[in-house]
Amino acid sequence: MKAVKWFFAFVAFILIATMLNYFLPSRDIVKINGTDVKRMDISKGSPFWDRPDAGTNREATRDVRFINAERANGKARVYRNEDTEWSFPFYFKFDSGDLNAQAQSLAKQDEQWVAVRHYGWRIKLFSIFPNATSIKKVSGPDVFLIPWFNIVFLSLLAFILFSIWRVINRWKTKNVDPITDKIEEELSEAAKTVSEHADAAGDSLAKQGSAIGRFWRKLFGTTKPKA
Repeated sequence: MKAVKWFFAFVAFILIATMLNYFLPSRDIVKINGTDVKRMDISKGSPFWDRPDAGTNREATRDVRFINAERANGKARVYRNEDTEWSFPFYFKFDSGDLNAQAQSLAKQDEQWVAVRHYGWRIKLFSIFPNATSIKKVSGPDVFLIPWFNIVFLSLLAFILFSIWRVINRWKTKNVDPITDKIEEELSEAAKTVSEHADAAGDSLAKQGSAIGRFWRKLFGTTKPKA
């Protein structure tokens, strides 16, 4: 039973960690090379795409803005630039047009490094792109940025989960454990009683068998063989 509980706990941990890794913000230090707009056929309800610009029609085929960038090691980095509006994930992004204009301006500035704040993954096989939420100028490719939001969010999440666990554990100790202990005690007593009755019944059968054996030996004039 414990193995099953640990298995489901492990699966739940992996799912939560995967969701946090996808939806929590990250920052890349890159140089902006330019922007692009592509007409995309997006499946309804796809979790890897957000929403068109606020106030526009929600069609399956629509234009999606992209920001093209380059890392310090020369590797390309591509971000989609979509509004999240009021829906999950709650980044409340309504300024994808302004962000696109900012990226175009930065692309004209040589050797200007920026921190692109985004969430999501880049998976080339499935045409999945991270969604850029903001762009900020930085001094260079080696700048160190502390992820304060993630630190605070994960700390609060850990505190909430620990508080929930404590409440559940206290309720279990107060309400569930006494019942299970009583059931275990009653089952133990029942098993002991059954065992005692079984022993008594065994002794009774042994005595009856011995009496029957003596009767037949007397009847036929035989004696009990020696061991």
